[in-house]
Amino acid sequence: MVVHKGGCHCGNVKFEVDAPADLNLSECNCSICRMSGYLALIVPKAAFRLLTGESDLTTYQFNSGVARHYFCARCGIKSFYVPRSHPDGISVNARCIDQSTVTSATLEPFDGQNWERNIGSLSPLPD
Repeated sequence: MVVHKGGCHCGNVKFEVDAPADLNLSECNCSICRMSGYLALIVPKAAFRLLTGESDLTTYQFNSGVARHYFCARCGIKSFYVPRSHPDGISVNARCIDQSTVTSATLEPFDGQNWERNIGSLSPLPD
């Protein structure tokens, strides 16, 4: 495990996340992930620390309303969110992680357009 640092484009939102240097990422084709190019690194909430920018976040919810998408109100970047698939976890946008601590990244496609049919194929939260 390493500590990855990251944040939004303007730098107002900064975070740390404990995760392996070799990242296993989910590439979802649901409407919001496909349109934003989001690459999901899902971790337990205890592995994520928001360092700055909490007051700069705005929340977007749609469809079931379970997922909470957090965007920087200044630059519009979604660097993390609480996913519907893992409501006890955090999904970090791997594109917002400083690449200096990433050794490799493996992309696993997820058919989020058919979420209900495919949710069972997602890996559980790591310990």
